[in-house]
Amino acid sequence: MPMPVPPPASQPSWAHFEHRADMGVAGYGMTPAEAFEQAALALTAIICDPARVRPAQAIPIQCEEPDLELLFVDWLNALIYEMAVRHMLFSRFQVQIDGAVLRAEAWGEPIDPERHQPAVEIKGATYTALAVQQDDAGHWVARCVVDV
Repeated sequence: MPMPVPPPASQPSWAHFEHRADMGVAGYGMTPAEAFEQAALALTAIICDPARVRPAQAIPIQCEEPDLELLFVDWLNALIYEMAVRHMLFSRFQVQIDGAVLRAEAWGEPIDPERHQPAVEIKGATYTALAVQQDDAGHWVARCVVDV
């Protein structure tokens, strides 16, 4: 599967990519942390328009994995877990990665079906099409397929 082409600017961004019945998410940034933040925004965008989600409440998240790819999947699955148990959606993320440890805050609000109009429920992030890598220009991409 070809890697999604990053945007031309050095601005952090996110994207979806096709993958059979599931959905791929990709985040782009100047650091792995920025790419993880943008991929989290892409995760929300599968469910609803992130612009409709107010960043009213901060939820702390911490993950620890031995490499960036495993850390990325763990990060997305931690977000999916928090969405499910708290019945929340998130629209703003701040990620710090120090070696094998990710510390983050996700800001969001409880789901309002009328305002958010959720399209699908995400079941989990997978190892399919998993990559966290830096391109020749120094930009980072973090991507994988999520089960919807």
